[in-house]
Amino acid sequence: MSTRTVRWLDADEERAWRALRRMMIAIQTRTAHDLAEIGLSEPDYEVLSTLSERPGHTATLREQAAKMGWSRSRLSRHATRMEERGLVRREPDPDDGRGCFLVLTEHGLATLEEAAPTHLESVRRHVIDRLSPADLSALEAIAGKLEEPPTP
Repeated sequence: MSTRTVRWLDADEERAWRALRRMMIAIQTRTAHDLAEIGLSEPDYEVLSTLSERPGHTATLREQAAKMGWSRSRLSRHATRMEERGLVRREPDPDDGRGCFLVLTEHGLATLEEAAPTHLESVRRHVIDRLSPADLSALEAIAGKLEEPPTP
């Protein structure tokens, strides 16, 4: 049994934590639903949009997995499904014999270009248009504080 003291949440902290969790779940559920209506998952869109912003529309599997917070094996399985749909292709990474590059295909880019307006409308409807400029600034500041792991 640990002798470490548990720092329980007080009532205000508990309400804030639960509100954050409800907000994250609600936004993710709603935007995922909107993407599903056009045949894409959130991870599909993340891979497509990230690759579209990269030079040569290419990233290593390792880079993409790190950006998404996924393991390489999880992303590899997802990339296989995306390959089957012609959205991405893999190319060997000459610097990493076990790794590969994910490359956005022309079909993948066209799919992203068709999906982007739906995704942007979803983001606006579920988040941006519901917040004031001050709310958006506060949200950005909070996100910046929470992006980095805490120091021990």
